[in-house]
Amino acid sequence: MAKGRRVSSLIVVVIVIAIVVYAIVVVRRGFSTRDNPSWMEAVMAGAARKMAYPSSAKDMKNPVPDTHDNMMEAEAHWADHCATCHANNGSGDTVIGKNLYPRAPDMRKSETQNMTDGELYYTIQNGVRLTGMPGWGNAGDNDEDTWKLVHLIRRLPQLTPEEEKRMESMNPKSPDEMKEEKEEQEFLNGGPEPSGKSSNMKH
Repeated sequence: MAKGRRVSSLIVVVIVIAIVVYAIVVVRRGFSTRDNPSWMEAVMAGAARKMAYPSSAKDMKNPVPDTHDNMMEAEAHWADHCATCHANNGSGDTVIGKNLYPRAPDMRKSETQNMTDGELYYTIQNGVRLTGMPGWGNAGDNDEDTWKLVHLIRRLPQLTPEEEKRMESMNPKSPDEMKEEKEEQEFLNGGPEPSGKSSNMKH
């Protein structure tokens, strides 16, 4: 009995020392979103993420059928609302996604794909604390658009180049891109040559 208490006390002391050492390192280095999360943060975040889902959410089944029309709607929704951080293919390889802390995950990998449909739905609706993932739903909602996104997330590892290209055409446009498209359309309708085109044509 006494030996068991000594072992338990030793484990607690080791954990406390590890936390203190980690805190000292963090204080010296400072906090920056450019750093990758340490192994301790990754373990703690993973454990917290698992505890964040209520048991009722884990067992939820997707009530929306996985049809062509629903997938097309999900692609449009994803391209317009989600791709800014997650990329069209779910890789997270975007300017914003790469500079979040922690980084936007590669949703094609097992960490996301092994989640249940209910866990994916709950994450989209409620977000993830202490990350850049906001909650997009209202409490008590059973949102069909979110369930359609769950189908798309399952599809991400097999996304074809054609599908990715189609989604790219639905991504939000920057002011410069909108201006360029407008100038090109005006030029096609007999207007002046778009700015920047003449210098390119001379080469």
